[in-house]
Amino acid sequence: MKGCINNKMGQIQIDTDVIALYAGTTAVECFGIVGMAAVSMKDGLVKLLKRESLTHGINVTINENAISIDFHVIVSYGVSISTVADNLIENVKYKVEEFTGMPVEKINIYVEGVRVID
Repeated sequence: MKGCINNKMGQIQIDTDVIALYAGTTAVECFGIVGMAAVSMKDGLVKLLKRESLTHGINVTINENAISIDFHVIVSYGVSISTVADNLIENVKYKVEEFTGMPVEKINIYVEGVRVID
């Protein structure tokens, strides 16, 4: 489903892939986030996604013009996961709401792995 905004000039539709890409770009800029993760359903392995395929680790749903975002992330070793998650939620919520003009109802974060950064 696409996000719809009506104004006096007409209608604006925003595809969920656009929101996912913007949210993913914002997320990887946050401290403690190594990147997005893709979980293979076949063998249960988690792999770190490249920057070009950020949207595969993010699910965006829009219900009655309220956005819900699910992140599957890999965090950096040695950081507080709750602090990283709070930072991610605050940054993404603010930037996505500013970008789309629609409220972010919910952000779910699934930590799929931990990586040591060199």
